[in-house]
Amino acid sequence: MATKKATPKKDAPKVAAKKDAAKTLDDLFEDCLKDALWAENAVKDALPKMIKNATSAKLKTALEDHLVETKEHVKIIKEAFKSIKVKAEEEKCDAIQGILDEGEGILESTEPGPVRDAGIIAACQKVEHYEIASYGTMVAYAKVLKHKEARDLIKSILKQEKAADKLLSKLATSEINLKADK
Repeated sequence: MATKKATPKKDAPKVAAKKDAAKTLDDLFEDCLKDALWAENAVKDALPKMIKNATSAKLKTALEDHLVETKEHVKIIKEAFKSIKVKAEEEKCDAIQGILDEGEGILESTEPGPVRDAGIIAACQKVEHYEIASYGTMVAYAKVLKHKEARDLIKSILKQEKAADKLLSKLATSEINLKADK
């Protein structure tokens, strides 16, 4: 089967860079760290509501454990900033904000019980997948920039995010989605 090559629209606009736009990979890496710090703080604030609204004891425990990790992620990101000698700052992450808003909508549009639990898992996995992509990118940037300590710190977060995603998948497929289908 032949594949057709995609071509950009001729009328697609070029985007002008903002005044404070990243000019170097270091700038972009710092922007990613700012984004991650905001995102982890936002997730830390959102998780207690998910925990309170979950009905599965196993899901509650998984989310409580991840809340502890998320609080630690905030500290680790600040350490990564320190390791590259940059002041830790936050920059709003529109993507995580959108995912958290969607998670709020799932709570509002589901009755308590297995269906809501399945929705909570879906919302949390969207967060995890975004974080996995973000931290994976930052690990790659840190490697090129030779920020070994920052790379190792971020890798530790990436490992925990992957483990959280795997646990949520296991809970969904072995128990919660099956109960939600009743």
